[in-house]
Amino acid sequence: MKILIRGAGDLATGIASRLYGAGHQILMTEIAVPLTVRRTVALSRAVYEGRAQVEEMKGVLVKDQAGAEKVMEDGDIAVMVDEKAACCEWFRPDVIVDAILAKKNLGTKITDAPFVIGVGPGFTAGTDCNCVVETKRGHTLGNIIWRGEAIPNTGVPGNVAGYTIERLIRAEADGILKPKAKIGDHVEKGSVVAVTGGVPVYAQMTGIVRGMLQSGVQVSKNLKIGDIDARAEISHCYTISDKARAIGGGVLEAVTGFERMKDEFAIVILAAGAGTRFGGNKLNALVRNKPLYRHTLERAEAFGAFPAYIVTGSEEIAREAERTGITAVWNKEPERGIALSLTLGLKKTLGDRPGLKGILFTVCDQPGLDTSTMQQIFRTASRHPGSIVCAGSGERTGNPVCWDRTFFPELLTLDGDEGGRQIMRRHREKVRIIQADPEELKDIDRREDLI
Repeated sequence: MKILIRGAGDLATGIASRLYGAGHQILMTEIAVPLTVRRTVALSRAVYEGRAQVEEMKGVLVKDQAGAEKVMEDGDIAVMVDEKAACCEWFRPDVIVDAILAKKNLGTKITDAPFVIGVGPGFTAGTDCNCVVETKRGHTLGNIIWRGEAIPNTGVPGNVAGYTIERLIRAEADGILKPKAKIGDHVEKGSVVAVTGGVPVYAQMTGIVRGMLQSGVQVSKNLKIGDIDARAEISHCYTISDKARAIGGGVLEAVTGFERMKDEFAIVILAAGAGTRFGGNKLNALVRNKPLYRHTLERAEAFGAFPAYIVTGSEEIAREAERTGITAVWNKEPERGIALSLTLGLKKTLGDRPGLKGILFTVCDQPGLDTSTMQQIFRTASRHPGSIVCAGSGERTGNPVCWDRTFFPELLTLDGDEGGRQIMRRHREKVRIIQADPEELKDIDRREDLI
């Protein structure tokens, strides 16, 4: 697949190493003046050196689309100065990995690519990315978070050989950096390792200089400009760290899972109800300052790898859906019940994609449903073929529901207003429930439900 990694520092390079080893095509973006401390193991070095070799990978600085495509065709990694990732317009990545590690999201959205991964604090799975990978040292390092956030930044570096804050080399003043020790040098506590703005910087511990910013770069007081490693292993200065490999492993696991299921599923949105109990067109009712149906359309946009359809009789809803890439399927007889919408959507989807392994059916009146719940449904359905996977609470089943293809023939026989619940009752042993907050499962049936 085509993968865009935002950032090309040492941790981003560890991620690239895992993905590159798995055979993916990689483009990395950086800022004009990278501030990577562990630059000997970072492809960001290519920005000011033209190219950078890290273990088996070679990163090459490119200026445009043609240059990037040539480098990737040659089997190397393209590196671009592109702070806003404008290259997405022509690269059209399958996956975006935000590995800027700014401890906050600088603008990445879950809709920027079919699959989006946030690395470290500042991202929320299901809101601005599909998943988050943990970066804090410890037992959870490299874990994939499918709901919620990574551990917040503490401001204290991880413990390495008994040292934390002492490991860091920080600028003593604003100005130009002039290193006095280079990466790989052994230094003693109290020795001068750099000068910033004319003020000397002293080592806070004894060990090997594992990282140091490039000479001549403009720095600000207290900026991290280097680090010292008490383990004093020179090889650590020139090889990807255990932390970077663990984070890269988490990213690779998430990418592999997405790659496996990206062509397996489709989404069908049911939005043709007559609104009898509501007493009118409920899908246009405002919920949190936007029409009820918009909540479902926006969730579907987060799964750009899956074809999406909406069964409706509303020209407005059809127009808005198609604007976001969702195909409209017309139902002009909503009074015949939900089964008609379900079968119309199923027939259209299978006509376009006969090889699908499953279809997720979701209703258009659940404004509280979390995108991460849908993500968990897809992941579970992919791992457990032959299942019916739905959101629910305890033993109570709810919407949405992902149906394996083995149940398509039964779904096509449905009639009336019951939908697929009768099939679920016949196959209880095949039902898997993804636990969701009860608020997610609430739908809008009556006007009082809007309160």
